[in-house]
Amino acid sequence: MSSFSLVSPPTIPHPHIITRHPPTPSSPIFSLYRNPLSLHAHNTTPTNLSSPHGPIQTSKLDTVAKTSRGSFRISSLSNIERELGTGSQDDEEEEIEGVSPTSVLPDRWDVLGLGQAMVDFSGTVDDEFLKRLGLEKGTRKVVNHEERGRVLRAMDGCSYKAAAGGSLSNSLVALARLGCKSIGGPALNVAMAGSVGSDPLGGFYRSKLQRANVNFLSEPVKDGTTGTVIVLTTPDAQRTMLAYQGTSSTVNYDPCLASIISKTKILVVEGYLFELPDTIKTISKACEEARRSGALVAITASDVSCIERHYDDFWEIAGNCADVVFANSDEARALCNITAKDSSISATRYLSHFVPLVSVTDGQRGSYIGVKGEAVYIPPSPCAPVDTCGAGDAYASGILYGILRGVSDLRAMGTLAARVAATVVGQQGTRLKVQDAVELVESFALHFEHSAIGSDIGSDHISSL
Repeated sequence: MSSFSLVSPPTIPHPHIITRHPPTPSSPIFSLYRNPLSLHAHNTTPTNLSSPHGPIQTSKLDTVAKTSRGSFRISSLSNIERELGTGSQDDEEEEIEGVSPTSVLPDRWDVLGLGQAMVDFSGTVDDEFLKRLGLEKGTRKVVNHEERGRVLRAMDGCSYKAAAGGSLSNSLVALARLGCKSIGGPALNVAMAGSVGSDPLGGFYRSKLQRANVNFLSEPVKDGTTGTVIVLTTPDAQRTMLAYQGTSSTVNYDPCLASIISKTKILVVEGYLFELPDTIKTISKACEEARRSGALVAITASDVSCIERHYDDFWEIAGNCADVVFANSDEARALCNITAKDSSISATRYLSHFVPLVSVTDGQRGSYIGVKGEAVYIPPSPCAPVDTCGAGDAYASGILYGILRGVSDLRAMGTLAARVAATVVGQQGTRLKVQDAVELVESFALHFEHSAIGSDIGSDHISSL
């Protein structure tokens, strides 16, 4: 069996239309590490990657006031700084026992996420509310500052949850919780970079991630307005989302970001960033710096319509820079430019000729991990579904955890990811709980330790060299 190294990625031009069958597959044994020592080294020497932030400036924004149970009520504009500045112990950003947030930053980051930093406001409304505001149920719409204000004023008196939202932040929080204990290796250092304003919402976003042991490293944009997503859920469980980009629409590449990336083992780029024209250059430069520094690059596909609108940009990065791609079955087919009649396994196999490791989730049917033209099927982990939102984000955290722990068995890695996803699906909310995360990794470590005895590298294994 031959090994495959990421030092020299495939140079096959990216496909616009599939007109051929994938080449004859070979065994999926390869090294996912350009610099094996750097991926497993761990150093906590203090370093100044970002300076302490001063007091958050006040800003006249549409606002919410927090209730005693961690939800929020629409409130007067002048109350936003005081209300968002207070904490709540029963929200999803629960603190990790024995792990205290600190201003002393590690010398290297295990994972750095580059994505949209937006505060989510979520709550339940009826159909009449949507009709009154002229909103189409079940859609996602980008709104301006005035439209956001109109919707928030219409919600006056309603209770809503507020969270440091986003697909990427879900994955990063889950990963930080999976790696919060020294089980199978040192505790993991997880960080995020993006764009928030110097307003109270920006401070809220930063503090919520900090409580979840994810460091938000980017400086606030002076006089900037932090992006928000209003999630309106009707009784039939359909979600209508209104996104206000704010400063999250621009993520600049600067010396601070370059320095952080150079000290990172895995850079994860959120696919939603491809929607922002001014951010494409930042993505390209960030991925180039990651490759120069020996870091792995992972891309999340994020959304079918986003892929379709920015197909060439996705393939420019995925085909030339990505080591890992995360997608669901529809997104994978969109990347392959094939129809819904084509199977998920076909899409996985095809993509794996261009990207060394491909992770494709297919809902209750399970998932696939693709390597060098082959796809390993991962059965779904049993659970009683409560809320499927965030399942793919949780699955990605399990794959990242397996890579960082040097897991060589693709099936074992996928099984852990499936169990993480099932845990999130079986609860309300998109965030993996701390205790659940610890139990998952303890069980995985015990299983992996026993199964590794006397085992050899097989067709479902990768070599960490």
